[in-house]
Amino acid sequence: MSETPQQPQQPQEPQQPPQAPPPGYGYPGGPQDAGPGQPDPGPYGYPQPGQPYPGYAHPGYPGPGYAAPGYIPPGTFTGDPQAPYGYDVLGRPYSEKSKIVAGVLQLTLGSFGVGRFYMGDVGIGLAQLFTCGGLGIWALIDGIILLVSDDKTDSNGRILRG
Repeated sequence: MSETPQQPQQPQEPQQPPQAPPPGYGYPGGPQDAGPGQPDPGPYGYPQPGQPYPGYAHPGYPGPGYAAPGYIPPGTFTGDPQAPYGYDVLGRPYSEKSKIVAGVLQLTLGSFGVGRFYMGDVGIGLAQLFTCGGLGIWALIDGIILLVSDDKTDSNGRILRG
């Protein structure tokens, strides 16, 4: 039996933790390319679920520079009791009634004057009820006009919402 001579052991240096490569090395979009304040792009360079995409506004909120200061979108509640649904572009207050609902009611049940009753025009609604909507012709024309016009008002003088 022969013994192999043992080599003298040299002192080993402590292990250093692996260092991240400097920017520009490795796969593009890796964690090394994420700047300060940026979300970790995760695998394949895509942000992790639930984190916002850098440079994009949050969903449901307009980005900067898209709306003029003080601009109120049409149909927004402004707190004004005279205009519960805001104002149109000409400054006329919107009604809580819809012109689409009024037009469809007038086309389907116009011989009973239901579309006019919905709008608050009781007098015209009664006239259509007693004449069967002008034998259906008055109700048909009235329904079409309600759907295509932008200046029909309710009983309070407010523009019907579209």
